[in-house]
Amino acid sequence: MEPTRTTITAVREVGADTVAVDLETPDGFDAQPGQFLKLSTTIDGEHVSRFYTLSSPDVDGTIEITIGIDPEGELGPWIADAEGATVTVEGPYGSAYYEDEDDSLILAGGPGVGPAVGIGERALADGNTVTIVYCDDEPVHEERLNALRDEDVTVVVTDELEDHVASYYDGGQVFVYGFQDFVTEALEALEEAGGDLDDAKVENFG
Repeated sequence: MEPTRTTITAVREVGADTVAVDLETPDGFDAQPGQFLKLSTTIDGEHVSRFYTLSSPDVDGTIEITIGIDPEGELGPWIADAEGATVTVEGPYGSAYYEDEDDSLILAGGPGVGPAVGIGERALADGNTVTIVYCDDEPVHEERLNALRDEDVTVVVTDELEDHVASYYDGGQVFVYGFQDFVTEALEALEEAGGDLDDAKVENFG
């Protein structure tokens, strides 16, 4: 989609220094959980843009993204107080997204929980099996993770990734979302568990 103006309809806290942001879905915009978009605005006369992965299970009516707020950041602190403001979106981008897989294992580190909960909710709605292994010292989106547990989705919050990959990998589709160190650890654990790294859908946040 070409750059399109849209409105921030809601901003809410979902954990320590983290907000979920709802954007009004522009006409013609379609995306799958796990894809990402480019969000841009002008702050103090300067053009600022960042890429954010969808954390909503669909884009019907609104698009949700989850943002960790760095007090020294350019865009995050502005967004935290920007309910009702207008921004520009482009996309979607990325190939590490949900495609109605019937059995998925999602390995999420830090901000990777955003796409994890979106895919988890979408897979559950589609009647598919999904397992989420989430590594973070200060978990966010706990309400949504607990709701998935209540629907018998396996959700593990841990700081010991390797053992859980070996326990839950069963040959299904693997998704990996997180920063470089986490991605490296997750892929090493997947290889140890007998997984095919070429088949994994991976988004490295840098």
